[in-house]
Amino acid sequence: MQIAEVLDEAAAPPERTSPLGLDQYIAGRTLVSGDGPAWNDLFVQVYSRRDKQEPFLVPAVAEPLIVWVKSGEAIVEERELGGDWVANTVMIGDFFLTRSPTPYEMRWRSTGRAPFQVMHLYLSVPLFERVAKEVLGGDGPPALLDVSGGKDEQLSHLLALIHQELTAEGKGSQLFVQGLAQSLAVHLIRSYASNNTQDKRQTALPGFKLRRAVAFLEEHLADPFNLAQLAVTVGMSEFHFSRLFKKATGLSPSRYFIRRRVAKAQQLLQETDTSIIEIGMSVGYSSPSHFAQVFRRETGLPPSHYRRR
Repeated sequence: MQIAEVLDEAAAPPERTSPLGLDQYIAGRTLVSGDGPAWNDLFVQVYSRRDKQEPFLVPAVAEPLIVWVKSGEAIVEERELGGDWVANTVMIGDFFLTRSPTPYEMRWRSTGRAPFQVMHLYLSVPLFERVAKEVLGGDGPPALLDVSGGKDEQLSHLLALIHQELTAEGKGSQLFVQGLAQSLAVHLIRSYASNNTQDKRQTALPGFKLRRAVAFLEEHLADPFNLAQLAVTVGMSEFHFSRLFKKATGLSPSRYFIRRRVAKAQQLLQETDTSIIEIGMSVGYSSPSHFAQVFRRETGLPPSHYRRR
């Protein structure tokens, strides 16, 4: 094994890490960090990020994570491993929320003149679980919905107060920060707790939404793949839909779409005398060579050989 390969393996992020450990996997400069007794229930850091970040793996973190845009504008893209990139244009006040049990990929490109700065906030698991029990009752805390590029005035107000304490002399009042942390936990649980009581981990797309998504894809095989429209059809954000669709089917939405196109083409090749060019066009491929390339990749045979079988 080459030295470069050894170094790459050593630098590869793990599938899970801690809030403190995550910092080393995301490029940028730390501007301020919360420490001391006031910050027992919150782990907060403010970063200045690169103008352009190439794709990198974000390890899973057990704590609920909020990323709040403090300065600048950027196009931020996320995807499940091997899935479709989902883009969101974000600006000051927009936020991301995740408590992902699995790692995912991210990249971004700054589009404004101001530096791209974000605040990362992790809510401690004991506090989150304690507040969840008081607010909802029950045995365990709820799953939280994934939010990408969201807007929430009440959340922004709480985060602005936390940032104010973070940058205050003496690193903030312990009593005030604890109160803000509890208020933040209550807001997250009231506003972003999953309504899926049968599956609190939201491990897959609900059956009726999966059927609706598949039906939409089948009806639009001849059209270009449109993740945004597909997500709207089932009433979910693109990123959240992509993650749950892959968990339900084992394939990303775009990959599933290609498989359905090829399956339809196989049926037409076997059951009709329609020309191969027309079949390719009927499943969305205006270029015969592109259709043949995709078909061969998926089936191991060119369309003409498949028809003769």
